[in-house]
Amino acid sequence: MAKRAIRTERLIAVLGVAVLLLGALAIWATTQGAGPGFTQEPVGRRVLRQAREQLGRQAEVRLIEPGRGRVACGYVSERRGGPAVGFISRPNRMLLRDDPLSREFRAMIVADCPAFPERPLSPAAP
Repeated sequence: MAKRAIRTERLIAVLGVAVLLLGALAIWATTQGAGPGFTQEPVGRRVLRQAREQLGRQAEVRLIEPGRGRVACGYVSERRGGPAVGFISRPNRMLLRDDPLSREFRAMIVADCPAFPERPLSPAAP
């Protein structure tokens, strides 16, 4: 019986060490950006993708300003030379100035993009 208890304690110790090693490996892999799903889409590509999803295929990005963290702010238009509208882009969401959530937009601008220009740029030359 004493021999069986020693084996069980040894097995528990070995499994505990294995769990710690796997945990350390997972943390290391996450911080190194290893594995699928850990790559970040470049900001410019993300903003253009989000703009085209919301405004259509002809959407044009006029200005991108970096915000805090992974936030980007700027101006987009539905078509080349069209009127520009302000946006805030996060990795999973783009909020436009003319959205019904205007208070949320203003609060996000103040918090994440304090240097955001007030007026849109003049339309690009055709």
